[in-house]
Amino acid sequence: MPAAKKRDVRRSVQQTAWVTLEGGFATRQCFVHDMSATGAKLTVSDSSVLAGRVRLAFSRDAKKGRQCQVVWRRGHSFGVKFVR
Repeated sequence: MPAAKKRDVRRSVQQTAWVTLEGGFATRQCFVHDMSATGAKLTVSDSSVLAGRVRLAFSRDAKKGRQCQVVWRRGHSFGVKFVR
């Protein structure tokens, strides 16, 4: 019997952050609800902008941040997985 895939432990973050669209042109404020070693759950007011790859950072002018792939969306909430 195959082993069930164990999800990474998510910790509550409840913090404002910013997502930058691929290409670095538009940065949108978001809210990070929780995060694990492999991904995060976000809410963005303008949900039409998030698709594909984005960069998640905890300061608006961050040159760095975590590269993410959007893996699900429900209304204004998004799930992202961290990618290299």
